[in-house]
Amino acid sequence: MSDCIFCKIANGEIPTNMVYEDEVVAAFLDTSQVTKGHTLLVPKKHLANIFDYDVKDAGAIFRRIPIIVNALQKAFPDMKGINLLNNNGETAYQTVMHSHLHFLPRYQKEEGFGIKFENNSSQYSDEDLKNMAKKISQAIEV
Repeated sequence: MSDCIFCKIANGEIPTNMVYEDEVVAAFLDTSQVTKGHTLLVPKKHLANIFDYDVKDAGAIFRRIPIIVNALQKAFPDMKGINLLNNNGETAYQTVMHSHLHFLPRYQKEEGFGIKFENNSSQYSDEDLKNMAKKISQAIEV
């Protein structure tokens, strides 16, 4: 896609702080640096979000995760954990419509980034959960 910033970065048209690159993906530092070492992993093939992935795309992209995680752990020995974040669609706060994974090294719990999981279990009965599971499992195509 000609006007996609991540396509331009992956193709070398826009300079960046590249940390890893191969024929499938490019990984580079996020300019926002939410946490020290905040890295993005993007497929070189333009895919708007995870809904555009097929099994081959997913395997090729996600197979690179350990490469980046292990490099971050080695580069930042004070890293105590990591968040992998993938936003898909505007409702899920995706701002660049080219699929990407955020690698957010964590050094302490309070550092300007947080994720809050609400417990909404009281909104669903056992029957609701059974129906939900059935609906999802029937939609799975292998």
